Amino acid sequence: MVAHARDSIARGSKSFAMASKLFDRVTRERAWLLYAWCRKCDDIADGQDHGGTMRGVADGQARLSTLRVLTDAALRGDPTGDPAFDGFGVVMRECAIPHRYAHDLLEGFALDARDWRPRSEADMLRYCYHVAGAVGCMMAVLMGVDPEDEATLDRACDLGIAFQLANIARDISEDELADRCYLPVEWLVEMDMPPGEHMKPWLRPQLAILGQRLADMAAAYEDSARHGTGALPARAAWAVLAAAGIYGDIAREVARRGEHAWDHRVVTPGREKLGWVIRAGRQVPGRARRWPAGAARAVELWTRPTV
Repeated sequence: MVAHARDSIARGSKSFAMASKLFDRVTRERAWLLYAWCRKCDDIADGQDHGGTMRGVADGQARLSTLRVLTDAALRGDPTGDPAFDGFGVVMRECAIPHRYAHDLLEGFALDARDWRPRSEADMLRYCYHVAGAVGCMMAVLMGVDPEDEATLDRACDLGIAFQLANIARDISEDELADRCYLPVEWLVEMDMPPGEHMKPWLRPQLAILGQRLADMAAAYEDSARHGTGALPARAAWAVLAAAGIYGDIAREVARRGEHAWDHRVVTPGREKLGWVIRAGRQVPGRARRWPAGAARAVELWTRPTV
């Protein structure tokens, strides 16, 4: 199962694969197992194989049902015959990760299965929680955070939301090709962009404004997340800080490119990833002073559900 999970993260996300190498061995392998489940769920839901071009699926509800059946079996400890789900069950039991986070993630896939679109900014952030913030909470518990430590889990959720906001900003064009749009309808109305027309060339100036807005939001959640690293072991904090910087660069590059952000897919070059690994390592010793856990979380940030 571990070998399968290692191959999955190597194929699915070079950024997360690099950051995971900074964990101790046990945490690293558990992170791989959790990633492999997330990746497999995503691939089943979207008809993909480790990402790539999304294909329209006509049987979204059936695929969602499959995810729920396999996930529930894994959570019960029943063998599924799929290493991604079986490994997920192992790590959930070993780390006593609350099952509700897994169910919350599946609710994100449920939104996609019914062709849901966000009307408001809060709707978009709720989606970000379901597909990424919930994973941040699971990762925090996997790294040793008490499941009752709501303050640290809020910070972990913030990092997941930051990652997903970067994804939304980067993937606007790809999502449009798959007949999806995660930009709030209210934003499109504000920019005088007819729904479904946002990728038209003459609307690029307005789209660039929304790309910048997403990048600014991602930066705010990324900064908030750093205040949770003091609760983590040093090597876990190193991995989290590196991942935050590496993934944060995606949103920053979207903002830098402006109207040309969607001409070619934004990626973080390997040398820049290595730079973040080095920078994060230097940040670890003083992280609790630089980003104190007791600092008030910004009131304007969206807050995850706790029940």
